[in-house]
Amino acid sequence: MGGDAAVKGDIETYFQGGEWKNKVEGSSRAANVHGSKEAAASKGRDMARQRKVEHFIRTKDGRIGERNTYRHDPGNIPG
Repeated sequence: MGGDAAVKGDIETYFQGGEWKNKVEGSSRAANVHGSKEAAASKGRDMARQRKVEHFIRTKDGRIGERNTYRHDPGNIPG
């Protein structure tokens, strides 16, 4: 897990030991565990939105399947 482009504090949804889990990057343990990818991804998305960070959803084989950014975007920067 981790690596690729995840930054400390980002949320990662991944499969391990027959379960789907969410982890905050920089933590050594899963924040929560789910029986399905959909449930884990939904909870991970909520966590990322609340924290205003990125959410990485991995495939069963560990590759990044989806990546969403919920960081603050002020939108008023010229250019």
